Amino acid sequence: MVLFLYFKTNVNFVLKNLAMTDPNNELIVELKSKINKLIQQHKSLKSEVQLLEDEKERLSGELERVNSDYANLEQRFNNLKLTKELVSGNTETGDTKKRINQIVREIDKCIALLNR
Repeated sequence: MVLFLYFKTNVNFVLKNLAMTDPNNELIVELKSKINKLIQQHKSLKSEVQLLEDEKERLSGELERVNSDYANLEQRFNNLKLTKELVSGNTETGDTKKRINQIVREIDKCIALLNR
């Protein structure tokens, strides 16, 4: 930003000096107009970039929230599936036993952490 302002100041200084010495004032005025137009476009694009960055942050936060909700729902689904298998007495699949063993290991880890 500082470099841009420095450039703008130098351009204005050069244009003023050229306007005083050059008979082609019309070209100088046109060049100054184009430079001012570029400066305005730069400001406009800069504000647009800021808006897009804000939108990106908002969407990233929303994505994180949705992923968290998804993980919670998936955990609830697995728990319901386990409960259904336990209630129905269907233990033909090893998934139920694996899940129960996993839960017991997690409980053991929690107890070990509490004992520290």
